[in-house]
Amino acid sequence: MTPAEPEKNKSPYATMIVLAVVLLVVLLTCVPYLVTIASAEGPAARDTADASPIFGVTIPPGYKQWELIAPAEEAVPLDELRAVVGNRTAIDAYQAGKLPFPDGTILVKRAWKRKQSPEFASATIPGAATTVQVMVKDSKKYASTGGWGFGRFIGGKPVDEAQHRTCWGCHEARASSRDYVFTRLAP
Repeated sequence: MTPAEPEKNKSPYATMIVLAVVLLVVLLTCVPYLVTIASAEGPAARDTADASPIFGVTIPPGYKQWELIAPAEEAVPLDELRAVVGNRTAIDAYQAGKLPFPDGTILVKRAWKRKQSPEFASATIPGAATTVQVMVKDSKKYASTGGWGFGRFIGGKPVDEAQHRTCWGCHEARASSRDYVFTRLAP
């Protein structure tokens, strides 16, 4: 036997070892990726339960840090303090005076019961949170409602379908000249 012959006999084993190592590397590389995909699909399935009926709108993450567009006070019977905030697309459109609002605009109205300040008798401050209302501009997806999708949430959960059916009619009747948006940018 020549010195090259034993190497030929070892060649199938070396090939199998190399293939096993490659397979192990591929598996170790893919498993974290597959776990990431699986965990990403989990919240998406849960988000549908937190989406508004009819429109599928959800409460946007991080909205509490968005820029203020305008505060408002709602009289009796609601008796609320409100603040409308917007994402960067909304803020840019407001500042540029751009109507209609561009797709991607998101407006969030936060509302609280009014209460008297314990430190300053003439001041009204936010009390208990009442609702979070969301408008999302997507002219294709929401073509039948002026390009807007709506969501109204109490305690982080969407209200029923009947309440969501009232959103478009109110905005259409009262704010059609402003791309169906009531809120004006505060000076």
